[in-house]
Amino acid sequence: MIQGANVQRSSPHPAPLVAEVREGLQGSPKKLPPKLFYDAEGARLFERICELPEYYLTRAETEILRERGAQMATLAGPGCTLIEYGSGSGVKSRLLLDRLQRPSGYVPIDVSREQLVRVAAETAANHPGLSVHPVWADYTRPFSLPTLPPEIPRVAAFLGSTIGNFTPLEAADFLRRVARGLGKGGVLLLGVDRRKDPAVLNAAYNDSQGLTAAFNLNLLTRLNREFDADFIESRFRHRAFFDAEASRIEMHLESLVDQRVRVADVRISFEAGETIWTESSYKYDRVRLDQLAAASGFTRSTLWADARDRFWIAGLTVA
Repeated sequence: MIQGANVQRSSPHPAPLVAEVREGLQGSPKKLPPKLFYDAEGARLFERICELPEYYLTRAETEILRERGAQMATLAGPGCTLIEYGSGSGVKSRLLLDRLQRPSGYVPIDVSREQLVRVAAETAANHPGLSVHPVWADYTRPFSLPTLPPEIPRVAAFLGSTIGNFTPLEAADFLRRVARGLGKGGVLLLGVDRRKDPAVLNAAYNDSQGLTAAFNLNLLTRLNREFDADFIESRFRHRAFFDAEASRIEMHLESLVDQRVRVADVRISFEAGETIWTESSYKYDRVRLDQLAAASGFTRSTLWADARDRFWIAGLTVA
C-alpha cells in the first residue's frame, strides 16, 4: 500500500537548479549536473542503454542480485525497510524485495516523478501489505526521509554504479548523509563499477547504436524545454573517454562551431571544440573503495562480484 494520497516531494525549489545550470555553464570548464539526464525521454533512453551489448554494468549487477540476493537479505535482517536512492525503473528493487525476509516497507527515491509514481504503484500492487513511501527528490542534495518506526532495521540500496557520478569528496559527503539516515548498524548495498581495461570502458559509453550519444544530447533538448534555452543539437556531438589518472569515464558535449546560446536568461559563448562536461563515472579498485567507506562512516562487511569480475555490490555497515 502506498502511504498517503500523493508522492512525497522533497525536491528543492526549481530556483537552485536554475542557478546550478547558470553557474555550471559560466564556469571553466563548462559543466552540467548529470541529474538533468533523467526527464521522461532520458529515463526511456537509459532503459534501452542498459540492454546494449557494450553496456555490461546493468547485466553484471543484475547477475549479482540474482545470485547473491539471499546473502544480502541475511545481511539486511528480517523485517527491514528498504530505502532505494535512485529507484529508476524498479527492476533491481523487485529483485531485492523478493529476497528480503518479510520486508516491512519500501522508500523509493527518484528525481523522475513519472517513473517514480509508476514504480511505487507497481510495487504496492505486487507486495500486498508492504508500506510504500515514494519520495520525489534530488538525492544529491539534503532532503527528509519519511518518518519510519525507529525499531525497524533499515537497509539502503544505491545501485547502478551511480556513486561513480560523484567525485571522491562528493561521494563521501553523500554517503555520510546516507549513514545518518540509516543509523548505527544500518546496511548499505552499494553498486560499484570496477576499474578495468580502458577498451571495455570506452566501448560501454560509446555504443555502436548511438544511444548513449542520444541520451547525452537529450540534455540539451531538456534545457530548451525547461530552461528557456535555444541549443541546436546538431551543433554539438557526444564525446566519452577514460581518464586513467583520475580513474573515471568523462562524458562531454562538444561544440562543433563557434556559437552563442541563451540559457535561463544568460548568453553562453562556445568556441569550436569547447565542451560541456555532463558526467563523470569513477571506477573503483579495492583500495579506493575501502578509503571511500572509511571516509563515510561505513565498514565493508562483504563484497559480491559477478562471474567475470566486472562489477561489485559492496555490503557496507554504519560503524
